[in-house]
Amino acid sequence: MPKVFEWKGCRFHFFSNEGVPLEAIHIHVRKGPNRAKFWIEPIISLASNYGFNSKELNEFKSNIEENKNMIKDKWNEHFNI
Repeated sequence: MPKVFEWKGCRFHFFSNEGVPLEAIHIHVRKGPNRAKFWIEPIISLASNYGFNSKELNEFKSNIEENKNMIKDKWNEHFNI
């Protein structure tokens, strides 16, 4: 489970096994029992949420937007794309 970065106690990561065929670029967010998944392309959008409130989700989305290129680079590096 490669960690991309941490922010406000939340872990932003993806899993080494992201499906066959490989799912589109996305990022998972986890803090304690709460978790969410955001698609990165074509636009940043919430895929799933378990436990985070709307304020937190909006903050995550903004943070993901700021780090979009780094997330894509880490994804491509990890999956040899």
